Amino acid sequence: MFDSPFDFLTLVLAIVALIFARQALGRIALLQRRLDKIEAAGVAAARTAMPPPLAPLQEFEQTLPAAPPIAPPPLPEAVPSEPDAQPEPAADAASAAPPPLPQPPPAPEPTPGFEETLGTRWVVWIGGLTLALGGFFMVRYSIEAGLLGPGVRTMLGGLFALALLGAGEWTRRKESISNIAALPIANIPAILTAAGTAVAFATVYAAYALYDFLAPATAFILLGMVALGTLAVALLHGPALAGLGIVGAFVTPILVSSDKPDFWSLYIYLAVVTAASFGLARIRLWRWLAVTTIAFALLWTFPCLQCGPEMIAPHVFHVIAGFVLAALLVVCGFMFGPDGDGEEIEPISSGSLAAYLFGAMLIVLSSAHADIAMIGFALLTAGSLLVAWRAPAATRAIGAASLFVFIVFGEWAVRRNVDMLVLPGGAIPGIGPSATDGSVSLHLVTAALFAAAFGIAGFLAQLRFATTKVTVTWAAAAVFTPVALLVALYARIAHLDRSIPFAILAVLLAAAYAAATEALTRRGERPELSPSIALSATGALASLALALTFALDKGWLTIALALVSMGTAWLSVQRPIPFLRWLAAILAGIVVLRIGYEPRIAGDAVGTTPIFNWLLWGYGVPALSFWAASHFLRRNGDDVPLRIIESAAILFTVLLAFMEIRHAVNGGDVYRDSAGLTEVALQVGVTLAMAIGLERLRLRTGSIVHNVGAVLLTAFAGLASVFGLLFLENPMLWAHDVGGSFINLLLLGYALPAVLALLLSYAVAGQRPAAYANTIAAGALILALAYVTLEIRRLYHGPVLARGATTGAEQYTYSIAWLMFGVALLGIGIVVNSERARLASAAVIGLTILKAFLVDMSTLTGVYRALSFMCLGIVLVAIGWLYQRILFRRRAVAAAPPPPVPQAGDKASRRANRPEEVRDLEFEALAIARQRSCGPQDLRGGGARLGCAVLNVGDVG
Repeated sequence: MFDSPFDFLTLVLAIVALIFARQALGRIALLQRRLDKIEAAGVAAARTAMPPPLAPLQEFEQTLPAAPPIAPPPLPEAVPSEPDAQPEPAADAASAAPPPLPQPPPAPEPTPGFEETLGTRWVVWIGGLTLALGGFFMVRYSIEAGLLGPGVRTMLGGLFALALLGAGEWTRRKESISNIAALPIANIPAILTAAGTAVAFATVYAAYALYDFLAPATAFILLGMVALGTLAVALLHGPALAGLGIVGAFVTPILVSSDKPDFWSLYIYLAVVTAASFGLARIRLWRWLAVTTIAFALLWTFPCLQCGPEMIAPHVFHVIAGFVLAALLVVCGFMFGPDGDGEEIEPISSGSLAAYLFGAMLIVLSSAHADIAMIGFALLTAGSLLVAWRAPAATRAIGAASLFVFIVFGEWAVRRNVDMLVLPGGAIPGIGPSATDGSVSLHLVTAALFAAAFGIAGFLAQLRFATTKVTVTWAAAAVFTPVALLVALYARIAHLDRSIPFAILAVLLAAAYAAATEALTRRGERPELSPSIALSATGALASLALALTFALDKGWLTIALALVSMGTAWLSVQRPIPFLRWLAAILAGIVVLRIGYEPRIAGDAVGTTPIFNWLLWGYGVPALSFWAASHFLRRNGDDVPLRIIESAAILFTVLLAFMEIRHAVNGGDVYRDSAGLTEVALQVGVTLAMAIGLERLRLRTGSIVHNVGAVLLTAFAGLASVFGLLFLENPMLWAHDVGGSFINLLLLGYALPAVLALLLSYAVAGQRPAAYANTIAAGALILALAYVTLEIRRLYHGPVLARGATTGAEQYTYSIAWLMFGVALLGIGIVVNSERARLASAAVIGLTILKAFLVDMSTLTGVYRALSFMCLGIVLVAIGWLYQRILFRRRAVAAAPPPPVPQAGDKASRRANRPEEVRDLEFEALAIARQRSCGPQDLRGGGARLGCAVLNVGDVG
């Protein structure tokens, strides 16, 4: 790029000349603006000195003598004047100076246009960045081309950095350039200084890491001096220099690199940069600078995670150094950090420690749990406990540390779960007297230290702090960490098998939590301890459940977690803490995931005994636990945790029924790839029964989960009936042995589901849409008709219905049976006045008519055809008579208007109240008497005519 060193110096002189030219242009612009302001001020002063012109009326009024002013009446609050007080003469009032005129507001400064913004701001920023990159690329080019020796390159880099720093300081001191009001954002001194500091960082780092000109101690001192210099000048130049400087400092190792990276030098350099940045952020209270520094430092951890085991120590040093600096300078209320506000949790204080803990965790995972990585992670975890103990602002780092500890040990348990980690035999079965490798021993010791540290510190923190958020965080970490570590160690060492030593440890842990619960309960006058008491009690329940799991077979883990969920729900009633409700729901979710991993709960040990096997305990106990837990949670309202628990209760109840049916029908093989008529029939019947129960339950609870569960179960029963009972497992289509004459599979598969579907239709009647209830009733009718048909075929064909031809007698029997079934439905509908039953009767009889004309007419011959149509005709006529004489007459009487209410003592009312037969006899008797006494041949006297009139009146009445 340059043929000689003089070319590079020429470039530097050109840059300096450009700076001076920009200075001259800026000074000219400043003088021009000052001249414009002076001219504008002179014009404004001349205008204010001239009196305003007066109108003619005002001039005439000024020639008149001044009248004495009229004194206003005194205000109530005013002090009364003395009696001899005289008003001021008019001459004094007239000679009083007029008030000064208000000055006009200053004209707003014009908004800079695009050209001005581009030429005065953006160019400055780009120029500063270009200067820094030019220095970096010059060093890189000189290395690649071999133009200059290492010493000369280093010297030129230092001179260039000094030139930029000098230019920045010189422009800052010149007010004519640095304080231009039109350039509040384009801070030229800050940009030049930032470029100089970045070049200085790169020069010192290259002299140490690339050319070995500097010893580690000397490089550390020089880098520290540059960092402190950057801190000092950033205090003068503002946040722009701090932002550019920190970006340039962290990007420098990428731009100036070598083929043989030295991680120790890199991380020492980053530690110095981090210290300077944190110090500046602390002095100026720039939170953004601290966050940016932490993000860059954490990003520098990722590229080094794929290196060999010999590079683990520098990585550990990097995270430890960053953690210590963050604790000293960033955490509020600790050592040199900002002041903390009481026991308030501050996000950046907690997040800074959590970020370096996260980096330490990544180093442990990527290094396959190397000893030095584990030691570094343990030191940072202990440091988090210490800092959070002294500074409540970093309390959330405790929760992050607890989670990272579980991730480390959980990954260790899952990734390296070899078959034999301990020596066989020994005094304690399942663990052995000693471990076979050092990593297990290290993890056991580290886990014990972690459990003790989190547990003891979490308990003592309840006595130290008074804010609920702080105490709950400590209590949650104290409960979660030991339990999680115990589970991870059990999974790694005992392989999820029975282990009496781990059961003993779980019992001891439960006793410790119980003692902590009792000790905190005695301090019940402090309301902030209530959540901590509930968490300690939950830890005791969880430890007891784990003890049961460790001491017994694998399937007891499901039962234990379900019981813990129920206990947590009960605790949420005693201590109404939202976290406990969510904890119960989370435990229920874990149990659900557990059955997804192994539906048989106990594996091959489930056995072949129907009903009373491991499925009963593995599904029945959790189902009862979840139903009880939902009862407890419902006392404090309906929310998401309650719905999760209710869903788990319904799921385990359904799975209990289905798994027991499948186990019993298939001889213990729940993984069989096909189902028979017996299994489908039992599942349909049980599903309909559970749907009826949920329909009744939802009316009491109003739960949306019970509502949706009932609908889903009904839909499943309907699909299983259509596709399973009527098609895939229909004994008329497939060669199934249905058993005896009447007590057989047909009764179980069709009659029982028909009755349950009918009961379900009545259970939802009036509570759901009519179409929903009518659809279920139609399904019940189809199943009942199928049962009648299949039973008749069983009588003609034996246990296997698919064999043999259909005879005329069989077809005639079908028609008669369907007809009798329809008549029976009609009779039931008339007796109980059920329109649904009568419509079902009409449907069955209509189907019978179709069969008679479509099937019987073509297949039946002789007497069967005649009897079929004769019986059908008789039944249809009888049905018509029943409808006319009973049903519709009853409806007509019910629809007729009621007779008028008769008056007491009225003859007509007495007659109206008499029976119809008595009134008919009286009418006939009156007619005969009228013919005998009132006829044309009657010529008797007035007495007879009087009797005739009485009869007529009675007739009319």
